[in-house]
Amino acid sequence: MDAPGVAVSVALPAGAGRRGYHRRVCGRFSFASPPEVAAQVFGVAASSLGAPRYNIAPTQEVAIVRWHEGGRRLGWAHWGLIPAWARDRSLGARLINARAETAADKPAFRGAFKARRCLVPADGFYEWVHQGRGKQPYFIAFRDGRPFAFAGLWERWGEGGETVESCTILTTTPNEVVAPLHDRMPVIVPAEHYQRWLDPELRDVRLLQPLLRPHPAHGMVAWPVSPRVNNPRFDDPACRAPVTPSR
Repeated sequence: MDAPGVAVSVALPAGAGRRGYHRRVCGRFSFASPPEVAAQVFGVAASSLGAPRYNIAPTQEVAIVRWHEGGRRLGWAHWGLIPAWARDRSLGARLINARAETAADKPAFRGAFKARRCLVPADGFYEWVHQGRGKQPYFIAFRDGRPFAFAGLWERWGEGGETVESCTILTTTPNEVVAPLHDRMPVIVPAEHYQRWLDPELRDVRLLQPLLRPHPAHGMVAWPVSPRVNNPRFDDPACRAPVTPSR
């Protein structure tokens, strides 16, 4: 089913621009595609996908697809990467995103970039634009509503008998749809390159970097949604339903 959005270039109110960007990029996303559709796209069992989610927030458990024992497996990870060397898990709250341009060199991410890459299934994500004293959220998706995957990294952390698997989402410069909303966007991996990104034997950063470009804007749309998405307790279709933007 087609998404109801329109290009944001005609939806943003006057005065919203670069200085109005919300600081955190990709701080919420949605993954509510029918299980049978998502299973076909990602090559995993439909029964493993769980319930639809419309307002996924940092520090929650998120679905990730990775390569395990010769096949793709869907599992769950804490959103906010906890480096193996971290003293406690609190550091993860600050590492929900990693810049694609530098992740391969940063101590928190370089080990995972080489050997623990994953896909984070989604069918849309939210960004915010400051307007006056408030922030107007927008939902960005493909016009045809199909699911897609963010480029992710995962890590395993353990301390005092506790073991946590966590992940982060890579970001890059925005395409023409996202640019009016934010100066960064999550990396969307082209479906034909899923296997390349997941391959644990591929550790040459030079061969991976071409996958981390902004996704072409063609076919992507964005529309204003209700501020109810600001509260992670709300997790229903109304979070991404189109509304008239506030002024």
